[in-house]
Amino acid sequence: MNTTEFVPVALLSDIAHDFSITTAETGWMLTLYAWIVAAMSLPLMLLTSRFERKSLLLGLFVVFIVSHVLSVFAWSFEVLLISRVGIALSHAIFWSITAAIAIRVAPEGKKALALSVLATGTSLAMVLGVPLGRLVGQWFGWRATFGGIGVIAFIVFILQARLLPTLPSMFEGSFRKIPELLKNPLLVCLYLLILLVFTAHYTAYSYIEPFMRQVGAISENSATFILLLFGIAGIAGSVIFSRWGDRFNTRLMLISIILMLLSMLVLLFAVTSIWALSFIALLWGAALMLLIISMQAKVIMVDVTAQDMLMSMFSGIINLGIGAGALFGGYAVTHISISSVGYVGAAIAGVSLLLMLFMIKRFPELSRRLG
Repeated sequence: MNTTEFVPVALLSDIAHDFSITTAETGWMLTLYAWIVAAMSLPLMLLTSRFERKSLLLGLFVVFIVSHVLSVFAWSFEVLLISRVGIALSHAIFWSITAAIAIRVAPEGKKALALSVLATGTSLAMVLGVPLGRLVGQWFGWRATFGGIGVIAFIVFILQARLLPTLPSMFEGSFRKIPELLKNPLLVCLYLLILLVFTAHYTAYSYIEPFMRQVGAISENSATFILLLFGIAGIAGSVIFSRWGDRFNTRLMLISIILMLLSMLVLLFAVTSIWALSFIALLWGAALMLLIISMQAKVIMVDVTAQDMLMSMFSGIINLGIGAGALFGGYAVTHISISSVGYVGAAIAGVSLLLMLFMIKRFPELSRRLG
């Protein structure tokens, strides 16, 4: 699910060349996808709130697979965008329900581990999905990458149909619950922090492949290697959280924001050296994964009776940030230069750091142990 969201980052140049458009225009694949997920996560979650979870998962995988078939045969960029709509809609439901299920089945004291294991899927999408998708795209064309994702999704569909037990919905909320949740100032600040962090990250990361190729004159293989390092670091971040996330959640969030800010700030200087860029990729990738899991853990424990709704809004806000970041990055590429994306992302990350410092001072309960 995450591979198909992230993989266009590694294929922007190829898709742009195939349809004779600019990389900034191709970036709309990311923006449209992310904003559909942002807009539809909560409505679709509520619409399907009473559905038995196994049937819901199988249904959304059917939409996911069919949409990838359309991606493979897309005869224009507009058709490719339409195929992304179906994928985004299935994504919107998927991430609204999975974290709550993981938390529900986790033993006492293992909530951080459960979230860490779940987030490892996101890491694997970066570690294996993005670089493998790029390699497949290099060898067989970008359409083969989407076709491969569709085939893997079909295999997962069969496994789910055979192995998953019946999973009744545990949802207890409704639209009337939203105003109650949003009266919680800590939750509102967490959501704002999530929006800023992902906007900052995707301002730079959305265009990292053409940035490395054009600004750093890095080869295709080296660019793939950097993306692989970024994902490996994400797995390391997941492991770190599983070990220390229960006790030092807030501290990990603060350190991660600082590392992300510094990584984007020095990106332009680091791109001239493959070793420096590799080091930045490791720091940045680990920091991002730590932030994702840490913020998810904070949000989902705000109200245990509305975890599906909390995670639906969490997923929506993440994707709002992804879309905004891709848009800001595209604007920077078009109106400033592609070399500026790191600085623009760092400026937004600086605002998120200020918000984090405010939250630490304003909300003592932020440092409460997850348990």
